[in-house]
Amino acid sequence: MAKSPSKTTKAKPDAPRKATKAELLAYYRQMLLIRRFEEKAGQLYGMGLIAGFCHLYIGQEAVVTGMKAAIKDGDQMITGYRDHGHMLALGMEPARVMAELTGRADGYSHGKGGSMHMFSVERNFYGGHGIVGAQVPIGTGLAFADQYRGDGHVSVTFFGDGAANQGQVYESFNMAKLWHLPVVYVIENNQYAMGTSLKRASSETHLYRRGASFGIPGEEVDGMDVLAVRDAGRAAVRHARSGKGPIILEMKTYRYRGHSMSDPAKYRSRDEVNEVRQHHDPIDHVKERLLAEGWADEAALKAIGNEVRAIVNDAADFARESPEPAASDLLTDVLAPGDL
Repeated sequence: MAKSPSKTTKAKPDAPRKATKAELLAYYRQMLLIRRFEEKAGQLYGMGLIAGFCHLYIGQEAVVTGMKAAIKDGDQMITGYRDHGHMLALGMEPARVMAELTGRADGYSHGKGGSMHMFSVERNFYGGHGIVGAQVPIGTGLAFADQYRGDGHVSVTFFGDGAANQGQVYESFNMAKLWHLPVVYVIENNQYAMGTSLKRASSETHLYRRGASFGIPGEEVDGMDVLAVRDAGRAAVRHARSGKGPIILEMKTYRYRGHSMSDPAKYRSRDEVNEVRQHHDPIDHVKERLLAEGWADEAALKAIGNEVRAIVNDAADFARESPEPAASDLLTDVLAPGDL
């Protein structure tokens, strides 16, 4: 019998994960920065300083932190509207991200993008997209550009379990495999698409298998374990960069808050959320490893926490003090510069 061109695998549970002291401390600080930033964003939203929709990344910090550790300079990231963590992981300035959330002129999109539409070419971050699944063909296009230029870069394209049912995702899969594009599709499966659980909306709930009919390999990853994400990410990026084409990583993760700040999340029990917080929290997992290895004590971790809180508080102050865009800015950035 001929061997299937598609290979779908599940990560081995409890596989040993190697990490240095410096790596673990860096991952701990990065994830803590994302969480404290998101908590502050939630506070500012409640105060009326952030308008429109605001989707927090609390609980999912290990996914983008691990993937950032797996890529090289020049590789791109693109995602949907739950995007603040991706910006911070890529080194975008917390103050300017917060200024954008509050619609201020010093924000990355000069106050025009808000929470869902930020962008930084300098950091190879291509959004922030408000339409469900719309970023997937764009991320695939980034990979096409990489292949066309022969620059050796990889596009890491994030989308959620809800977006996994969008038709444009499968059009992208087909073209990516047809042309062997260097793209890693990262499905952040946080179990709920808005208020609908995965099992109620998807006939195939193992999302890493979604590329099988195109010959795209996939892997299920513990998205609450930053080292598991990093290791799977490194292997996937090597696969894409070597010319073997696209690959899918399904990150099994969980969001602690509602879909957006306007969502009371009554579709799940408090016990369910608390169980994940108490037993699977990605930040606590790294903290426990640092303490167990003797690489940090409570005082050192508290110092990191204090440093992170200061950064986030300064970002909030910067956002409050930043001016609102001038009315004339409504007419700028409508068209790209150049001859028509």
